[in-house]
Amino acid sequence: MEQNQVQKGHPKALYLLFFTEMWERFSYYGMRGILILYLTKSWLEGGLAIDPQEASLIYGFFTGFVYFTPLIGGWLADKYIGQRKAITIGGITMMLGQFVLFGINTHAGLYLGLFLLIIGNGFFKPNISTLVGRLYDDKDPRRDSAFSIFYMGINLGAFLAPLVIGYFSDGVFAVKDETGKIITYGYKYGFLIAGIGMLLGQVLFNMLAQKHLNDIGRYPATGNKNSTEKQEDLLPVTKEDKQKMTVIFILTAFVVFFWAGFEQAGSSLSLYTDKYINREVFGFLIPTSWFQSVNPLFIVAFAPLFAIFWTSSLGKRLSTPIKMGLGMVLLGVGFFFMIGAVAQRGGDVQDENVKASLMWLVLTYLLHTIGELCLSPVGLSVVTKLSHPKFASLMMGVWLLSSFLANIIGGFVASVVESMGAGSIFTIIAAFVIVLGLVLILLNKPILKMMHGVR
Repeated sequence: MEQNQVQKGHPKALYLLFFTEMWERFSYYGMRGILILYLTKSWLEGGLAIDPQEASLIYGFFTGFVYFTPLIGGWLADKYIGQRKAITIGGITMMLGQFVLFGINTHAGLYLGLFLLIIGNGFFKPNISTLVGRLYDDKDPRRDSAFSIFYMGINLGAFLAPLVIGYFSDGVFAVKDETGKIITYGYKYGFLIAGIGMLLGQVLFNMLAQKHLNDIGRYPATGNKNSTEKQEDLLPVTKEDKQKMTVIFILTAFVVFFWAGFEQAGSSLSLYTDKYINREVFGFLIPTSWFQSVNPLFIVAFAPLFAIFWTSSLGKRLSTPIKMGLGMVLLGVGFFFMIGAVAQRGGDVQDENVKASLMWLVLTYLLHTIGELCLSPVGLSVVTKLSHPKFASLMMGVWLLSSFLANIIGGFVASVVESMGAGSIFTIIAAFVIVLGLVLILLNKPILKMMHGVR
């Protein structure tokens, strides 16, 4: 058991990681909330005037590679630099990427800024999640609960970011005519605020890490004489360990398609909302970027309930494959509401004056959120349970690889929405992920056998 483990409640280190992740997600989701708009708006409107189809591909490849580099960053942390140093390198690199997007408003500035964000996230993302797992012994029943709490930090940052950054980009720094209509959006200032959020997170982490984490994550898990990591880091990799880690690859293969559907929120759903959803409430036109806060708002509201449920007698009886399979089914059901929005408008008509009710979108996000809570924090937790300590961050990188593939697939899906029609795309996504979710549930017993007692 780690030095800072307590018998009741959770160690203080969990809350340090909670707030560090919160600020990093504030930075990421803040820029993500305005990215597709920044790409597609005209130069006069403060954007880069990129065709929506090309912009969807850029968005997809960026959000995809953000989740590819953790494979490399996790390996480097395990082998050479340790998780804590990797988190600092990643945080600083992402901060610089946001500042580049703020300062260089050209295509070259866009690609340089996105490149730095991709590299930085590779160092940061797998290692902070791994540190959460290292706070608990392998059989500690609080681990799933801890990841649900940690997930609240992710989504608290994701909730606040679009609201704050949308307020500045569409309000404080926007140029408006005498009627109040926006002429030029202040997107570049949104990137500046995102960079400042990343800076705050790094200051917090580097000031308090040694106090609360002691030497956890300070050294690579290579068994060198300077390492103060747990003794099980030095154990050989057995056949049972290999089977456990194979399960990570199996679950990752299914989760790819969950995230491919889920990540439509930042691309096709965002563009659909901007054009075809009635965003006016009591005379106020809600900025499109604000809808990126709906999902994390639901996460913050429901995550405590899920944290309690997973530690209840019923929650303990649900295995990881069943939880994750249910998550996929719920995602598919959520898309039925977007099909309802398309139907309300009379199909895929191009007239932007014909709007669908806001409630269709909100209900979609609600079902997607419940599905996410069944799948994502549970997945993070089980990866730390199934991984051999020597490969903990590398295996977390494998898990995040699902989002790499998913976002690229999602980018291609979003790019054909206009040609195929939103109704057809939403129907295909719904049917596909529901079928895969049911298949995962049916594979519960053979997967559990390979997990050797890990639930």
